[in-house]
This record gives sequence, C-alpha cells and structure tokens, in this order.
Amino acid sequence: MGSGPSGTDGPEGAGYGSEPIRVLIVDDHALFRRGLEMVLAGEDDIEIVGEASDGEQAVEKAGEALPDVVLMDIRMPRSSGIEACRAMKAVAPSAKIVMLTISDEEEDLFEAIKAGASGYLLKDIPLDEVAAVVRAVHDGQSLINPSMAAKLLTEFAVLAKRDHGERSQEVPAPRLTDREMQVLKLVAKGMNNRDIARELFISENTVKNHVRNILEKLQIHSRMEAVMIAVREKLIEFN
Repeated sequence: MGSGPSGTDGPEGAGYGSEPIRVLIVDDHALFRRGLEMVLAGEDDIEIVGEASDGEQAVEKAGEALPDVVLMDIRMPRSSGIEACRAMKAVAPSAKIVMLTISDEEEDLFEAIKAGASGYLLKDIPLDEVAAVVRAVHDGQSLINPSMAAKLLTEFAVLAKRDHGERSQEVPAPRLTDREMQVLKLVAKGMNNRDIARELFISENTVKNHVRNILEKLQIHSRMEAVMIAVREKLIEFN
C-alpha cells in the first residue's frame, strides 16, 4: 500500500533484536515455495517454520507451527487460500496472513480481506521485497498493491450501499476522534504508518497508537476491516 512493500524501508519494526519472525509458506507450486524459502532463509530475523501445498494442509501446519506470518496463495486445490484464511483464525489467531497471488480480481481481493487477510500482493512483487513485506505485516501494517487499493474501496462502497438498509437499525459504530478519522482516511488511501506520520507531522509511534485505538473502538483486528466498517457506516466516503 502507499509506496508498496518497499515503502516499509527495510528492517525497522518487528523482528530485529527479538525472536525471529516465524513464517509459513503456502502455495501449490513447489518452485514458487522454493523461491520464497531461498529469499527468506538469508534473513537473520526470519525463520521458515513450515510449508504447505493446499489450504487444508495449511490450516493443519498453522495449528502445529503457530506462525507469526503466513504467505499464502489464493487458488489452490482441496481448499482455497480464502477458506484456509478463515479456518486459520481459529487455530492460529495471532497469525498475520498475506495473500500472494496472480489474481487481480476484485472479488478475490474483497473476500480475502473479509476473511481476515492483512495483505494482498500480486506475485509480480520483486522477491527481494518479500522480507520487507513479512516485517511490515508482522509489525501491524496492512499491505495491498497500490493498483488494487482503488478496487478495494469500490467494493467497500458497493457493500455499504447494499447493507445500508439492513443495518439502519443497528447500533452505530463508536465515535472516532478527529485525529483518528484523519488516520483512518489515510489508511484507506493505502498509506503505511510511515507515510501517515509524514502526512500528519506526527511520529510513527503516534500513528500506531491511533490505529490501535481505532481497532479497539471498532472491535476488529485489521486495518482493512476498519476501512470496511468506516465506509459501511459512512464514517468516511469516497467519490
């Protein structure tokens, strides 16, 4: 998002000076799995704790290895990445899941975010940026190809219109402060914490605190879920 995975600008954030980030790699193409393993194996702050070739195996491996980050394809045999993402939340609730896929279909993107994915990146991402993606997601970022951010917001808008009548009687979302609204709007534009900090002339830690408060108020777990709720509840609107 924002400046893309490279916008994380290297090793700042989680992983350094602490336990290695535990990564599970899931893809039905062995060659692609090997490529990811080779790239990540050279990183001192990242540890590969397992691999899987389909969704069912992925859920089983996640329950055993309890990874911090899962890199997973969407289109796989037996059980799709989206199905695995939903099931994985029960066996490894703290895992951050990044979809790495060749699919730029809006429906796949939207379903992945609804299923709890923290990132959605196309497989044309340079392999030397994958480690930065792992660190950023582990540190609480949500990553989506900038080219797909507009598609995601379009899907959110459709959902908001479709659900407006059904949700008109529900308790409204908790009120966010003006600063939290500013942060949420910039998150929705695809900006990472560093970009938001520069835009608002505040520190990255302050941005993280605002994001944490937003998630707590909305009682959700990911930045993109926050954007979905904000659009649905008309807290923010896009033309």
